Amino acid sequence: MRRLLSYAPDVTDLTSRPGENAAGPGRSDEGEWSLEALADAYAYPAEVVGAGRPWLRANMVSSLDGAARLDGLSEGLSSPADKRIFGVLRALADVILVGAQTVRAEGYRPARARAEFATERAARGQGPAPVIAVVSNSLDLDLTLPLFTSPLVPTVVVTAESAPADRLAAARRVADVVLAGPDHVDLARAVAALAERGWTRQLTEGGPRLLGQLAESDHLDELCLTLAPLLAAGDAPRIAHGSKSIAQRLELVGLLEEKGFLFARYARSVKIAQ
Repeated sequence: MRRLLSYAPDVTDLTSRPGENAAGPGRSDEGEWSLEALADAYAYPAEVVGAGRPWLRANMVSSLDGAARLDGLSEGLSSPADKRIFGVLRALADVILVGAQTVRAEGYRPARARAEFATERAARGQGPAPVIAVVSNSLDLDLTLPLFTSPLVPTVVVTAESAPADRLAAARRVADVVLAGPDHVDLARAVAALAERGWTRQLTEGGPRLLGQLAESDHLDELCLTLAPLLAAGDAPRIAHGSKSIAQRLELVGLLEEKGFLFARYARSVKIAQ
């Protein structure tokens, strides 16, 4: 893996002696970065989450021509390095927001505990694995999925007060239900409700509709984007799909490369502490 743009400029010593790794312990511009190094590189901004405010990042993958899926799934656009970063981002998060359509299409399973991150999670006061929070207005969910029947930590369902009463009752039997709005999920209420539970390190894995809604409502603080070196064509959606166009400017704060895949990190104009 090569670092094209440093996530933490202060760790790069351009005057390092020959043979020394300027990237720091566990990092290599030619080999595989350690999980510890990736966790350092993608750390949440301490000045934000430390103050009890939520920081919501998205993790998405796209083809060169903007497709969010290949043959209906994001899996076809991934790579081993993408999967490592995917796992690290989950290990850093308190809660993962995901749209109901993505849960259905991708066969979502509960997040798992990672032994490599157990000590760090405990030190931050986090549970053994991040909570999965499914966002759904209609509650059209298969509640027999392992996501609901056997999660390591209870799954959360975020819905509206107008959700069908029978589906709401069924969801409450297998999940922790958060009501965030009268007629549809108000994402501002949803993000705030999760933060009130102490879950300020927030991550969304989409899909495109949820990401579009988060961007439209100005709740997206950061985008971690894997760009696959593939042309997909077809009619796959782009990574964010919404009802209106927006123009939110994000700053490029880091860029890695491995085997043609680019791993970019964009954020609001807030200092990313490392």
